[in-house]
Amino acid sequence: MLNSVPSQPHVLVTGGAGFIGSHLVARLLADGKTVVVVDDLSTGSLDNLQAVKAHPRLRVIVSTVSGCTELPQLAAAAESVYHLAAAVGVEMVINSPIHTLLTNLRETESLLDAALPHRVPVLLTSTSEVYGKSQQPAFSEGDDLLIGPPHQTRWGYACSKLMDEFLALACARERSLPVVVARLFNTVGPRQTGRYGMVVPRFIAAARANQPLKVYGDGSQTRCFCLVTDAVEALVRLQSCPAARGEVFNVGGTEEVSIQQLAQVVIEVLGSRSPIEYLPYSQAYGAGFEDMRRRKPQVDKLARVTGFRPSTPLRQIIQAASAAIPRPD
Repeated sequence: MLNSVPSQPHVLVTGGAGFIGSHLVARLLADGKTVVVVDDLSTGSLDNLQAVKAHPRLRVIVSTVSGCTELPQLAAAAESVYHLAAAVGVEMVINSPIHTLLTNLRETESLLDAALPHRVPVLLTSTSEVYGKSQQPAFSEGDDLLIGPPHQTRWGYACSKLMDEFLALACARERSLPVVVARLFNTVGPRQTGRYGMVVPRFIAAARANQPLKVYGDGSQTRCFCLVTDAVEALVRLQSCPAARGEVFNVGGTEEVSIQQLAQVVIEVLGSRSPIEYLPYSQAYGAGFEDMRRRKPQVDKLARVTGFRPSTPLRQIIQAASAAIPRPD
């Protein structure tokens, strides 16, 4: 990994040692880009960059975004910025609400401050969580948002990411910063772990060991899953598309499945003998937890502007994700 700032223009990726970030870094290097990663490794890992760690056009800085002393210089020399650094996972949101809020707000503010003087194009990754408790059959970027009350920490994450969006779009309008906001829905694939409550790797690990797949609630809540390489393709296209500037885009799959059905598919794909167990939300996350009953994106806007829509089938996504999770001894 490089030990000095590259002399040639580079792409700056915050959170580049994370699950999605590491796949993005590999894609950018394959595209011939020079890449600088800033990641404090609080949820990411250098192991995620194992395949590219010796690449001559990669530099990794272990730091928070706000604590990176080189950030102004890195931003000034960047051809573009992907901002993925954020708190992740429902478990972290519930157990560490202060860390979640400050990480999402402080790091985004620092990144935008660094990009503004040179108007470096910034792609901000947001989340489907901002749609809150909306009951729309499928979420569109222009929909009204319905966030729960502040005493339920689940909604603090949604609000912090929504404030990131507001701040980025305000910089676009008021300071002409080239900004794109990508609202990521459930993204799955190799190198994702169940450490922070992500359902697919959690199910796969249990199925590998023939242990119970624990479904929270009654399992009727539905989600759509997107293969990480599809998500990365969307991000790269959005960043390179002038028509996307100043806009918000959903990025996700559209094959809707209940969590109960997801558990059954994982068991079938892996040939597991695991049973399915149902766990009340109160037991999983504590009293008062609220879940979103549906989370399906409309991706027509993404397809119209970039010519791409994620389309990898669920079974293929599970196969790709499970291939990277080792079998128990």
